Amino acid sequence: MNFNEYPDREFLYLQLANRIASELGDFLRREGRATLCVPGGTTPGPVFDTLSGVDLDWANVTVFLNDERWVPEDHARSNTRLLKRRLLTGRAAAATYIPIHSDNGTPEEALEHLAEGLEPHLPISVLLLGMGVDMHTASLFPGADRLEEGLSDKAPLLLPMRAEGAGEPRITLTARPLKQAISTHLLITGPDKREALHRAEKLTPMEAPIRAFLADTTVHWAE
Repeated sequence: MNFNEYPDREFLYLQLANRIASELGDFLRREGRATLCVPGGTTPGPVFDTLSGVDLDWANVTVFLNDERWVPEDHARSNTRLLKRRLLTGRAAAATYIPIHSDNGTPEEALEHLAEGLEPHLPISVLLLGMGVDMHTASLFPGADRLEEGLSDKAPLLLPMRAEGAGEPRITLTARPLKQAISTHLLITGPDKREALHRAEKLTPMEAPIRAFLADTTVHWAE
């Protein structure tokens, strides 16, 4: 784990957006395409705001989420809603967005179709993760109904996930595609999450799912 501490959140958001943009640019120059996988929630919003205005060949960038709440896209808790408002706008509106949500049926019913849409865009070029104070990442929650399967190296690409701390049913990328990302960053803010991260280092992935990703991750933290 490479831990980067910043003097304030504003500087963190700017530096992280620049780092992601630089890495995407490198992939675009080398391979002609790149994939960016990002978390939902409010924490990465300022990073998205900056990234959306960066001059990149966005038409050759594919974007998708780490996970999604199984709610309509216009719902206040929809990760897709936030992503379209704060990242897939401005210059970044030219990017290709691959959904991991369907307005029809349950996560289980949509799973196969959604996975087929993601498969051609793997491995992930640049992965941005978030983390809760409970040490979950994506929708890999401690105590979730299918966590053991989701952490397995033989897991499918996507899994439905239900957990007491999750609220709604979720659909999530599993550890297998997330761990295969070429460049991985973790964004956390505040003393509670820093303390949780250090606790996670001493726990198992079943106790602290973020633990499964720390070895090859660059952490970005500010008070």
